[in-house]
Amino acid sequence: MMDMTELDRKLQARLLAGRRIEGDRLVLADAVLLAALDGSRPLSGGERAALQASPLTARRLRQLAEARRAKDTSGWRGSAGMLRAADSGAPFEALVTDDGAWRLHVVAGRAILQLDAESDLAPMLLRAAQPLRVRDGAGNTVLEGQLDPDGECEGPWPFAEGPARHFQRHGGGFTVEPIGR
Repeated sequence: MMDMTELDRKLQARLLAGRRIEGDRLVLADAVLLAALDGSRPLSGGERAALQASPLTARRLRQLAEARRAKDTSGWRGSAGMLRAADSGAPFEALVTDDGAWRLHVVAGRAILQLDAESDLAPMLLRAAQPLRVRDGAGNTVLEGQLDPDGECEGPWPFAEGPARHFQRHGGGFTVEPIGR
């Protein structure tokens, strides 16, 4: 069986939620759907069948999931990533956090942090104007500042070594974190 890509999952969800059935109604209570979302109670076979047969209930599940996700991101405490490969002699391109929300580039002596506009964090972080800090794997500050309206923060590269060598020598990882929390 072939793994579904993120695009496949989104298309499937849109097709399921977009269906309309005459006489459709909510067949599962919010409490049941929320328990399934948080993993405290899996849906029974009958409940899964009822969910699949009711586009209205599937749309309600999606609404609850989106509301839960929005609530979860308001408590964002940071994102972490790792240098992905050993030094091959190629120029440093970018580091990406494990959650895919952030990219860190170093171009012409400038460190540039970019928030992925498609990230679940993007709406909240762009509104909040939260000061951010990027640290290397050893805890040294690489960059501090606030996101501009394009979701970027920029500053001088603060180390004598180039970025690839620096990250290799200082733990191979990095974090993006809110300042003041």
